[in-house]
Amino acid sequence: MKVIEHLENAKETLFSIEILPPLKGVGIDSLFNHIDPLMEFKPAFIDVTYHREEHVFKNRGDGLLEKITTKKRPGTVGICAAIKTKYDVSTVPHIICGGFTKEETENALIDLNFLGIQNALVIRGDAIKSDSRFEVQEGGHAYATELLEQILNMNQGKYLDEDLQNANPTNFCLGVAAYPEKHFESPNLKSDMKWLKKKVEMGADYIVTQMFFNNQKYFDFVDRCRAEGITIPIIPGIKPITTKKQISVLPSIFHVDIPEDLADEIEKCKDNNAARQVGVEWCVAQSKELRAHNVPCLHYYSMGKAEPVYKIAKELF
Repeated sequence: MKVIEHLENAKETLFSIEILPPLKGVGIDSLFNHIDPLMEFKPAFIDVTYHREEHVFKNRGDGLLEKITTKKRPGTVGICAAIKTKYDVSTVPHIICGGFTKEETENALIDLNFLGIQNALVIRGDAIKSDSRFEVQEGGHAYATELLEQILNMNQGKYLDEDLQNANPTNFCLGVAAYPEKHFESPNLKSDMKWLKKKVEMGADYIVTQMFFNNQKYFDFVDRCRAEGITIPIIPGIKPITTKKQISVLPSIFHVDIPEDLADEIEKCKDNNAARQVGVEWCVAQSKELRAHNVPCLHYYSMGKAEPVYKIAKELF
């Protein structure tokens, strides 16, 4: 079932989660153990992140280092199929620009289409950790708008091979990402909004936001979108803080602000258990306020940790 159908048919705020593929070599049972307890709350859909290659350097034994390209979390397509089969729940694979050619992207989408997976979240993706900025894969896309156009073309039966005759169209429901606090590479919110609006005008079905810890930033962002004529659903992405270190790590990685009250409470905690409890309580309060404003869905970034999300969902669903 498509995400947009879930949203249009819902009579109340939905629950959904985002998960990470297991590290290479780890069995899928580790993922099922993460999902199992959360199925109690009947997630409308489950997002599965896609990960690009990373570069590692290994000693060759002659005093020189060899640069090796690897993917630490492969398996997004297979995981989506496994979750769909095991739980009979809609899955949303992330489709990214970074590290993939247009041909590789097309082939992955064909696999997803064959598997009956009807959703995709279209994002540019991040730079390789060892790179200072995003570098375009040779033969790939530089921007999410280009990737979105490719998938929309496939939905119309237009593939990369223009000589294909009577090609079967795909039927993907497409989500795009947005940043209530501005994408860190954008010069300002106005520029950010321009590109988001372009994705919506191209045919995006719904929006999912980056995590935020101050609901007013989400409310202001939604108001701005509506004023710009963006009417599609805007799903808030939420993450509970689970360790003391995250009040410095999350702003560094995801370019989000931590409210002073939350940071002060986390800093007072003697250990991570106490910090996790504060994070859960803050997220519960966030979630209740968002639901009171009739948001279409509460989308939780679980980051491989089911217990905090379970505690939050137990208070709400």
